[in-house]
Amino acid sequence: MKLLITGGAGFIGSEFTRQAVKNLFETVVVDKLTYAGDLERLKEVEDKIKFYKTDINNQEFLDYIFQKEKPDVVVHFAAESHVDRSILDPSIFIETNVKGTQILLDISKKYNIKLFINIATDEVYGELGENGQFYEDTPLIPNSPYSVSKASADMLGRAYYRTYGLPVITVRPSNNYGYWQYPEKLIPVVIIKALNNQPIPVYGKGENIREWLFVSDCAQAVFEIIQKGKVGEIYNVGSGQERRNIEVVKSILDILNKPYDLITFVKDRPGHDYRYSLNTEKIQREIGWKAKITFEEGIEKTVKWYLNNLEWVNKKIKQLEEYWKKVYQ
Repeated sequence: MKLLITGGAGFIGSEFTRQAVKNLFETVVVDKLTYAGDLERLKEVEDKIKFYKTDINNQEFLDYIFQKEKPDVVVHFAAESHVDRSILDPSIFIETNVKGTQILLDISKKYNIKLFINIATDEVYGELGENGQFYEDTPLIPNSPYSVSKASADMLGRAYYRTYGLPVITVRPSNNYGYWQYPEKLIPVVIIKALNNQPIPVYGKGENIREWLFVSDCAQAVFEIIQKGKVGEIYNVGSGQERRNIEVVKSILDILNKPYDLITFVKDRPGHDYRYSLNTEKIQREIGWKAKITFEEGIEKTVKWYLNNLEWVNKKIKQLEEYWKKVYQ
């Protein structure tokens, strides 16, 4: 079986790519290598994959790749994914996440792809209060430009299954964390700020709740879905490990033996969703998958990884600082 992985040099996509190679799949990676993509993530498997640098909006080049490589399965991770950036400029999110997905679906249909795995997010559901969970048939009520663009891509995949018979499976994971995450997301930001004894910005009072899924668990779930999933279905992929943001921050500070007074509460993000929580009974029942890594184990592993990879981290921080300077010029 040959896999074509879009966004395979990104955070989650690279974990999936590394696992694909270990599982002896023929692997083709397509990635635009934006600020969030990095071939260093694929260094250990670079001689075992085929890599193409391109935008998923480049229909002509994608067509060439599909014609040449003849993949069996497309695993579509490629996306703009940072909510704060989507609030500043929604246009690139619509272009990549919606238009890019539509182009990829069209080409997959043209070349009779055997299976298209459409990676969505729990954010498409909107938000929850203190109680309740999202089920696969919960109506989608996305609240940020990012989540709207992902909901659109999610529904496009469903439409191509219903209208054209393209064999699409939709995967909706909860918040991923772990090795190689770009230092603009909560967990790496906290680790880096704490290491440098800098103020750690926390939105509002840090009461927002997320369900944290270790990235290797997420990748393994996708492999299980490829092998056992039913075409046309949706699968929630969650861990059951819910934490308030302030709890996440304090757990990292505890690991690093840093004081809580580094925490600095800042103005809340516009439209900030309060809570996400996925019901995973379906994937457990139909696929037999369940997350293995607890939050306590995963956060220890993550902090240790960042401590051992400060050269890469510092390079990315400089890149990030340059971006925000341009934004606020």
